[in-house]
Amino acid sequence: MRILHTADWHLGKNLEGKSRMDEQELFLNDFVDIVEKNNIDLIIIAGDIYDSSNPPARAEKMFYDTLKKLSSNGERITLVIAGNHDNPERLVSAGPLARDHGIVMVGTPKTVVLSGDYGKHKVVDSGEGYIEIEINGERAVILTVAYPSEKRLNEVLYGEMDEEEDRVKSYSDRIHLLFDSLKEHYREDTINLVVSHLFAMGSEEGGSERSIQLGGSYIIDGGCFPSEAQYIALGHVHKPQVVPGTDKRARYSGSPLQYNRKEINFEKKCFVVDLKCGEKANIEEVNFKVYKPIEVWKCSNIEDAILECSQNAERECWVYLEVETDRYIREDEIKQMKEYKKDILEIIPKLKSSDEEEEEIRDISEKSFDEIFKEFYKKERGVEADDEVVDLFLNIMSEVGEDDETN
Repeated sequence: MRILHTADWHLGKNLEGKSRMDEQELFLNDFVDIVEKNNIDLIIIAGDIYDSSNPPARAEKMFYDTLKKLSSNGERITLVIAGNHDNPERLVSAGPLARDHGIVMVGTPKTVVLSGDYGKHKVVDSGEGYIEIEINGERAVILTVAYPSEKRLNEVLYGEMDEEEDRVKSYSDRIHLLFDSLKEHYREDTINLVVSHLFAMGSEEGGSERSIQLGGSYIIDGGCFPSEAQYIALGHVHKPQVVPGTDKRARYSGSPLQYNRKEINFEKKCFVVDLKCGEKANIEEVNFKVYKPIEVWKCSNIEDAILECSQNAERECWVYLEVETDRYIREDEIKQMKEYKKDILEIIPKLKSSDEEEEEIRDISEKSFDEIFKEFYKKERGVEADDEVVDLFLNIMSEVGEDDETN
């Protein structure tokens, strides 16, 4: 069975108020070509189809038009799960109509997919959190854990933990428990897969992901995933990568476009996975074309910035313009830059500091927190801070830090 893993399309997303849908449409056309050229049997889209729970009409049309093309009149199956950006009910609302095209929609971990024909293939069995599909005589059992919020996770585990266990188990523990219960559906005569949308410990964020939850309580470890799974297709992290501790079986495909300036230094891609029962997955990477990259232009002065905009006026790229200057940039200068280069996202003045200021910054960076506080206290009060005052201040700051971590 030949599978293609992608995720985090974020259709309808803006960048500093600028629409990305023209680029997304170009990506979707390329994606259809990639699927056809690689003779894909099963497409897995691991969540965050849209960038918001109420996507623009154009974004929805782009998605459904693409699904129809991918289907090729029911010749292949597409499995779609909801991510933390998606509205599960809205995403799966077209499920009954999509079924004829071989499209399976999963909104929550508790979704039960209807059995029967999906295009020219079948869902032969299903329940909360899993499906068994048949494609060209081959069968695959897929654990389908759409974005598991705290509430949804508790719902799907209801009855499997008593009240005391529910209080003491962490989110990661409960995810582990969920996969332990679901993996019972795996068999030796099936291809065994996982698709989910969550954040695994050790994964490197790309920069434009919206945190599932602050404080880290929604972070799991790679040991949560079943060792019996031959491939684990994940969504949420925008940088393509392998999850540590999973023997390269668990992967984030990443987002297809650069959605943040922090994403400009790595390639965008999807994974093509060849699988047979009981065998290790053979995984290939397919890179996406970036039609309009994000760039950071660093200019030594205002005149250089204007010249840079003039010389690159016709280039297709989004620009963050960093300008070194010893004064504020005038409005007419900003207007001139933007008239030359239409796709400037932000003009960031970098005020030049004096040698004395730079020395002061270096000096501060080498001092401990309590030393900085003591100097500040003496400057403001004219007397030395005693140990009791310093201890009180450090305790207060420690409590603030703890509050920030838990909120």
